[in-house]
Amino acid sequence: MSTLPTAMKGKPSALFWRKPVYGLILLLLAPLMWFGIVYLGSLLTLLWQGFYTFDDFTMSVTPDLTFGNLLALFNPANYDIIIRTLMMAVSVTIASAILAFPMAWYMARYAQGKWKAFFYIAVMLPMWASYIVKAYAWTLLLAKDGVAQWFLTHMGIEPLLTAFLTLPAVGGNTLSTSGLGRFLVFVYIWLPFMILPIQAALERLPASLLQASADLGAHPRQTFRYVVLPLAVPGIAAGSIFTFSLTLGDFIVPQLVGPPGYFIGNMVYAQQGAIGNMPMAAAFTLVPIVLIAVYLAFVKRLGAFDAL
Repeated sequence: MSTLPTAMKGKPSALFWRKPVYGLILLLLAPLMWFGIVYLGSLLTLLWQGFYTFDDFTMSVTPDLTFGNLLALFNPANYDIIIRTLMMAVSVTIASAILAFPMAWYMARYAQGKWKAFFYIAVMLPMWASYIVKAYAWTLLLAKDGVAQWFLTHMGIEPLLTAFLTLPAVGGNTLSTSGLGRFLVFVYIWLPFMILPIQAALERLPASLLQASADLGAHPRQTFRYVVLPLAVPGIAAGSIFTFSLTLGDFIVPQLVGPPGYFIGNMVYAQQGAIGNMPMAAAFTLVPIVLIAVYLAFVKRLGAFDAL
């Protein structure tokens, strides 16, 4: 056990010498106050307003508490918005994982030196561009006379696109006004957030396990199923936290790309910005918080937090 230096006796630093935990508390005091008061305090204040009453006649908010806003979430129109947003978040997450895995595997197992740096830059480069600029650029790419339709026309498969756009839920007049176009933009924007966690998980995969699997006579598909995939699940789960939550709360892409129809983010913006109905906006804000909390509890069991 170390003794207190003579020069420190009687000074405030002596207290931190004897009780290091006090120094840790002092170090964390400012960020904890910021997180607890400014962040959580403002968030709880917002959610509390979800129990206030909005007067449709005077367009004013009164502090009369009611559960009417929460019950209104289960109205057919509002419930449809929640389901539409949830389905898009799930589908974007699944598609991102499928697309990200091959690239992450190549980056982790084969790319070396300058090529690995090239892939890192290529993955992160879209993240350096403005989010709104990318969304607007995709509206031009997917427009009726845009690059996508020009490419499909010259490949001779435009009739297939026309037939596909007639399908309900995924179709539209053009790709830029279709559910498919909205899905493509979401996947493009959030794909890097899936690639990097999977790549980090695969980077930690010992090569000896793959060699042992081959020595035991396992087929490559068996090695992937029983060795690679289970060890990559934490990385996939970690990446899915970003793709799922970011899609769930986005309101810019649904506003610029895709058919008419609100997402949760658009509904919050419309209720608060256009109508001034802060209680209903707060009630809709509660939906992604609950969904993400449930999702985090699920991916925690898959080891997502260990892979972040």
